This record gives sequence, structure tokens and C-alpha cells, in this order.
Amino acid sequence: MGTGHGSRIGVTLVAGGKYHDIDFARRELLGLLGEHDEFRVRVQPDYEDAAAIAGGSILVSYTCDVRPSPDAQATIRRWVEGGGRWVALHGTNAALDLGGPHGVDSPRVFPLWAETLGSQFIAHPPIQPYTVEVTDPEHWLVEGVEPFETDDELYLSEYADRAALRPLLHTVWQGDAKGFVESDWTATDAQHLVMYTRDLGAGAILYNTLGHCRGHYDMVPVLDYYPHVERCSWDKPVYYELLRRSLRWARGATS
Repeated sequence: MGTGHGSRIGVTLVAGGKYHDIDFARRELLGLLGEHDEFRVRVQPDYEDAAAIAGGSILVSYTCDVRPSPDAQATIRRWVEGGGRWVALHGTNAALDLGGPHGVDSPRVFPLWAETLGSQFIAHPPIQPYTVEVTDPEHWLVEGVEPFETDDELYLSEYADRAALRPLLHTVWQGDAKGFVESDWTATDAQHLVMYTRDLGAGAILYNTLGHCRGHYDMVPVLDYYPHVERCSWDKPVYYELLRRSLRWARGATS
């Protein structure tokens, strides 16, 4: 007879980057990862120890403007194709150049990274409430989730191959992404993906664009003190439900 226990599962949490309260996000994600007894979690601030990531089964990432080296990109790509599961959150697909005369630019500096993830962040309108709709209500990752309102960064992304993605959540928006170089989104497709999966070889990626957070000291050196603490979707129980389901998905659950 079996013992009834599972097997150890190696997980890497990459939490690092700019303009976000990485400490808060790291703490919250470690709490959720800690709900799985089999998870043995290692933490790093970037993707450069890619061999260690590839030595595990699951990657969870919460980064912004962390630009992996070509070697790290290629190693992680091969790891996913070989069966790895990657839960990518919020700014994982973002490269940002601030301080230009025309606003924030999103340079296309990691095409392999963006292609692997399925998208690259380009811009977002000012943070304000918007409605997240369920695209695929039959999929267990979002089954039973009702449309909900959140005040988060509404990600406007460029998709490498949108047909290769399985949309789970979306929102509808057109307008001006004030403050970004690529600000005119008045004539683009109004449906923007909020959460999707992408199969890649024997592995897969789950991307969720929600989860902006910022504390008072996270805009240094651009701004010494940011006046408003932002928690956005982290204040929503539904976001934690989505994260919990995503971690179950990462370990191979199908319901």
C-alpha cells in the first residue's frame, strides 16, 4: 500500500526589479507557496541562476524591468519546453526606460523572452477601476469566477502569437495610455488579455497581468517618497483564489 504522501517539488521564486513593492509581493507569494507541503522553495532576485531554476519543476516570477541575459532566456525556454511549469505574474514581461522626453518607453530588448512568455508589456492607462471578464468559463482555473472590478494596471501588451495563447480572463478598453511613448490605443483591438496559458513543448506558462503593488520607497531614484501605497488586486480575495489555483496548476492539477 502507498504511504499517501507526495514527492518533493522544487520551486524557484524570482522576485525582483523596479518600481514595485517587491518585498510585499515576495512575502505574499511565499505564504501561498507555503500552503503546499511538498514545495521546497528557493528565492532569487533575477533569472541569472537559470541552471538552478531548470533544476526544479516550477518557476514563479514577480519582476519588473528585470532583463535576463540571452543565456538565461535560452535556458529557461528549454526548461519549459522540457516540461517546466511557469507562473508568470504582472511585470515579468516588462522592460521599461524612464526619463525620456516622450514618456515611458518599452524597448523590445528581449524578443526570445517575450516570445516564450507570449507577450510583452507596452503601456497601461492611469490606474483606475476596470472590469475583468471571464473568457473561458469552462476552464477550471477560472470556473465559477464572476466578473470583478479591480483598480490595477491595465496591461496593454504586444503578443508574439496570440493564437497560441489560451485566454482565461480579459478586459475591454480603448483610449490613451498617458505617460507612455506608445500611448495611442484608440484604434487597437479593445480586448486585452489579463490571464492566459501557453503550452510550449512538454511544459506550459500561465501569465496573469494583475498584481501591481507599490510602497512609499519603491520609486527611488525617480522619486524619493511615493505618497500613496498601492495594493490594487492584492486587496481582492479573488486574486488570491486565482493565485492558489495557479499554483495547483503548476504542480500538475487539472481541476
